[in-house]
Amino acid sequence: MKPAHFALLLSTTVLLAACSSTPNMNSATNMAPVAQAPVQSPQSKPVPSKTAVAPLPAYLDPGNPVSIERSVYFDFDDTTVKKEYFAVVELQGKYLASNPRLNVRIEGNTDERGSAEYNLALGQKRAEAVLRALRVHGVSASQMEAISWGSEKPKAAGHDEGAWSQNRRADVDYPTR
Repeated sequence: MKPAHFALLLSTTVLLAACSSTPNMNSATNMAPVAQAPVQSPQSKPVPSKTAVAPLPAYLDPGNPVSIERSVYFDFDDTTVKKEYFAVVELQGKYLASNPRLNVRIEGNTDERGSAEYNLALGQKRAEAVLRALRVHGVSASQMEAISWGSEKPKAAGHDEGAWSQNRRADVDYPTR
């Protein structure tokens, strides 16, 4: 290697080494800004977080009776709301009346016996019977829609009275959000 090239290479190396020095952390000019924790006096109390968690609506809370008690069951070939389901209707009615922006569907159902047309008509009459009962508790007609599934959405499988009695019902169906 020629002495001129060697001198050039050496001076370049020295120059680069001088430029790439590590910062001195003791120097005030090289220190990064550090956030300091606020000083609290012994008498000051921590400020509570302002983030609020919205409560779960009763109809979405799996432990709430409004979410659990939604079905009214009927006797064979009947559309009369039985006394034993008055409490369910009252519970749902009071909740809906106190939440006028909430809309529900009352879904009428039947067991598998009967023609499709007959079961659709019977399911509709059951849904309308529950709708009228809810109106007694102050629920607006505009909050509710009565529909029928006939025998298309059974709650219980089977071809006996045990299954049929669970399928003869009207359900209050709330929105999922």
